[in-house]
Amino acid sequence: MSDTAELAIRPATEEDLPAIVAMLADDPLGAARESPDDLTPYRAAYRRLSADPHQHVVVAVREGRVVGTLQLTIVPGLSRKGATRSIIEGVRVHADERGSGLGTRFIEWAIEQSRREDCQLVQLTSDVTRPDAHRFYERLGFTPSHIGFKLAL
Repeated sequence: MSDTAELAIRPATEEDLPAIVAMLADDPLGAARESPDDLTPYRAAYRRLSADPHQHVVVAVREGRVVGTLQLTIVPGLSRKGATRSIIEGVRVHADERGSGLGTRFIEWAIEQSRREDCQLVQLTSDVTRPDAHRFYERLGFTPSHIGFKLAL
């Protein structure tokens, strides 16, 4: 698909969770860490996110079908003279929609929402095994400026 005109980006609802989790699981990394057959932990997480005004979980819907998702977190801080930043996480586009421009539209939405929230910086991380995603983010103006670290608990 190449026309994003009929695409709507809206806040996710709990009813969207099966579609969201299916997209999270639909790649080699997600297949190893997601459990689409048991939505219980996702429902609990969704409720925590919904109660937090600094969290925006959104979906893209085309013709009544959820075809993408992302999470935007707003983080107030002291560094950078008290700057507020946003973090883009969990960007997923349904396999049928890849190459349609939806990913670009999603990131543009996140940047605009970040501006509305008075953020001075938008950041994201991308797994080192996703070079196509890295090129995509660089085309949208992001620079690979840091090395990220994680510690599983």
